[in-house]
Amino acid sequence: MRGRADDFIARATRILADSGQEVEALPTTGPKTAAALARNCIDRGADLILVAGGDGTMNEVINGAVHSDTAIGILPGGTANVLAMELGIGKKLERAAKLVPQCTPERISLGLLHCAGEEPRYFALMAGAGLDAHIVYHISARMKSALGKVAYWISGVVHGLRILPELTVEAAGIEYRSSFTLASRVRNYGGDLEIARSITLLDHDFEVVLFRGVNPLRYFKYLTAVILGKTEGMKGLTVLRTDSLKLTSPADRRIYIQVDGEYVGKLPATIEIVPRSLTLLMPPAPGARNGT
Repeated sequence: MRGRADDFIARATRILADSGQEVEALPTTGPKTAAALARNCIDRGADLILVAGGDGTMNEVINGAVHSDTAIGILPGGTANVLAMELGIGKKLERAAKLVPQCTPERISLGLLHCAGEEPRYFALMAGAGLDAHIVYHISARMKSALGKVAYWISGVVHGLRILPELTVEAAGIEYRSSFTLASRVRNYGGDLEIARSITLLDHDFEVVLFRGVNPLRYFKYLTAVILGKTEGMKGLTVLRTDSLKLTSPADRRIYIQVDGEYVGKLPATIEIVPRSLTLLMPPAPGARNGT
C-alpha cells in the first residue's frame, strides 16, 4: 500500500510541476507530526501547502497553519475525505492536483475546541460528542487502515447498541439534552450522509444538530430520516445555528468527543468559532463550495 501511495503522490507532484508550480514533497514521519511540518513550511515562506492525506492529516496541518496567510489545499488520500467531498474535489488525488491551478484562496472560519485536559484543537469540519465519538473512540488504527469507512459501521453496530448517556448542551443561554451532538461547519458527514443540511464553509457559525434519546434503537429512525433527507420537524431532533456552545456530561458518565473524525478527549468541553482564521484553497465553481 505504501508503494502505491508514493506512486500517486509522485504523479500528483508531476502534474503540479507541469502546471508551473514549484513543488517540494515532504513526508510526515508519523502521527501528530504534520502540524510542525506545516509551521516549518510557513516559516520558510511557503505560499501554498497541499495536504496529500485524509481529514485527520488535514486537521493536523490546519492546527499548524491557523492564523497564517499561507493557503491550505487538499489532495485526498484518506478514509472518508469529507473536506474533499464538501469542496467538490472528489476522491481522486490526481484529479485534485489538476484542479489546483483553477482554485482560489478563501478566508474561512474555523471551530476551536477546548476539552478537559487536552490542548485546544482547531477544526474545519465538525465536532461530535456522544454516540459518534464513542464509535470513533473504539476504532483502532489498524482496523481503520484495513477496512476504511467500513470500520466505522462495524464499530457502530458493536458499540452503538447500548443505553446512551445524554449530555447537556448550552447554546445562546438555552440548555438542551442530547445523546449525540454534532457542531458542523460542513454538510457532508463521513463522505456519505448529510446531517447538517444548510451550513457551508463560507459561513461564520456552526449548524448544531442535537439527537435526543437513550435507546439506541431510536437511531435507526434517525439514520433512515437522514438518508431520505426527511429530518425537518422530526421528534427528538433539534437544529440550531450558533457561534459557541458548552458541553457537559453527568458526573458519573464518561462521554467522548471527536473532531474531524478523530478522537480528541472527554467532556466537559466548549466549542467556538474563530472568524476568518484560515486561508483554504477552493474550486472556482460556487456549487462545489457548499456540497451541491
